[in-house]
Amino acid sequence: MDVLSDLLQRAQASDALVRQIIARGPWSVTYADVPSLSVVATLGGSAWLRLDDGVPTMLAAGDIALITGVGSYTIADDPATPAYYVIRGGQKYTIDGEPVEWRGEYLAPRTYGDGLPGATTMVRGAYDLRGDVGRRVLELLPPLAVVSGTPQNRPALDLLTTEVAREEPGQDAVLRRLLDFVLVLALRAWCANAELPSWYQALSAPGIGDALRHLHDDPAHRWSVAELAAKVGLSRATFAARFTKLVGQPPLTYLTAWRMTLAADLLRTTTAPVAAVARQVGYEDPFAFSVAFKRTYDESPTTWRGRGR
Repeated sequence: MDVLSDLLQRAQASDALVRQIIARGPWSVTYADVPSLSVVATLGGSAWLRLDDGVPTMLAAGDIALITGVGSYTIADDPATPAYYVIRGGQKYTIDGEPVEWRGEYLAPRTYGDGLPGATTMVRGAYDLRGDVGRRVLELLPPLAVVSGTPQNRPALDLLTTEVAREEPGQDAVLRRLLDFVLVLALRAWCANAELPSWYQALSAPGIGDALRHLHDDPAHRWSVAELAAKVGLSRATFAARFTKLVGQPPLTYLTAWRMTLAADLLRTTTAPVAAVARQVGYEDPFAFSVAFKRTYDESPTTWRGRGR
C-alpha cells in the first residue's frame, strides 16, 4: 500500500456524513462545530464559500473544496446573501439560535432544498480524522484548498450525487467509498501543485518512495538502514544520504517518529496493555518503548492514555 493510502486508511473514522443540497437563490447555510475535514463539491451552478468570517471564494461547477481546521463555514448563492440558517450537530437553527424543523426541504434521501429549475446542486461530505495519523493528513492542506473541476473528476462527482439520493442495502458503505474516492482525487490534484511536507514530496522519488512504503507496510519490523537500502537497490551510504535529504530525517529517525504516531493513536483508541502496544509498533521491551514515547510526547504512555480519555 502506498503511504498516502495508508495514512487515509488509518486516519479516518468509521463513519462519514454525506448530504446533497439542490436550491435556487437566495440561500445561505452556515455549518458550525464542523468535523476536522469537509469535502464540498459543486455539481451544477455555482456557490460561494466563506470560512468563519473570511473572504468568500467562488466554487464553479465541478470544483471540489477541502476544508480543515475551522470552527465554521458558510455556503451561499451569493456573498451578499445574509445568513439564513445554522446547522449544528445535525440540527437546523435560525441565526438567532431557534431550532427549525426540516419541513418542505426533503427531496430525496440525504437531499435537501427546493429542487427548482436553475438551482445549484452541491454535495457535502464530512470526516473526523483520528489522532496523530489524522494530523499528518491534515498537515497536507491549508484551511481551504479548492481543486478546479476537470473531466477526470466529473464521473466520480456524478456517481456520488446519483448514489447520495438512493436508499438501498449497503448505501452508507457505498457513499463512504465514493466520498473516499472524491477525497483522494482532490488530494492528489492539490498535492501536485502545492508546497508540501518533505516526506510527501519524497513519495515519488526513486528508491525513497519505496522505502517509505516498506516502513509503513511493516512498522514493527526490525529495520536497519542496510536492509532498507538493499530493498530499494541502493548502497547504504547513498540511500541514507538521499533519504535524509528528501525526507528531512534519517531513515530510522523517521521510523521511530512513525511508530510513536501509531502508538499514540493505539493508546487512545484501544484498551491493549502498554506492552502489547509496544510490540505492535516494534518494541519487545516496554521500558525502551516508554522511553522513546516520552521523548516524543513529553509524558509516559500511561499518562498519555489517561489524558486522552
